[in-house]
Amino acid sequence: MATTDRTFADKPTLTGTLVTLRPVEPDDVPVLGRILTDPELRRLTASAHSTAEAESGEEDLTRLQAWYSTRNAQTDRLDLMVVDNASGEVVGEVVLNEWDEASRTCNYRVLIGPAGRDRGLGTEATRLLIDHAFTHLPLHRIDLEVYAFNPRAQRTYEKAGFVVEGRRREALQFDGERVDAVIMGLLRQEWEEARS
Repeated sequence: MATTDRTFADKPTLTGTLVTLRPVEPDDVPVLGRILTDPELRRLTASAHSTAEAESGEEDLTRLQAWYSTRNAQTDRLDLMVVDNASGEVVGEVVLNEWDEASRTCNYRVLIGPAGRDRGLGTEATRLLIDHAFTHLPLHRIDLEVYAFNPRAQRTYEKAGFVVEGRRREALQFDGERVDAVIMGLLRQEWEEARS
């Protein structure tokens, strides 16, 4: 039963079978720095526009420290680290952002580094955060975009209940090729119906 008694200022720890989602800690920044330089992650998140750029990516740890040191203080978004329960290591992050209070909508994004891929960690992390969001936050809708060359992520979102709503055609250029962005959304009513 949804209580919507919390706000984005509340930073919970959510524990599942495979992963734990928790607030950012200072020791997470070097780990995130390594994750964010992964060429596959840089391609799938459009952090680069060519294979060469994806493979040459570096992260400024000072910039990352400045960014992540403020995540727990944010009142209009929720950033949580994804911790692999088997290893105890941070393997990525999940984020609810772009909060529109008047419309009660927000955006969802997830990134999982190489150590966390292909084991269901992203799927469980997505479900944990979405369940928390619709149970405790005053949300009507959560939406996202995923690039068409990332069917693994699209399947993860579909497992959590997101449905394809449309496309932003040729929204990204990567290695000279145009790639569509798939628009997906999940409404509170759909989430409630799936749980009943």
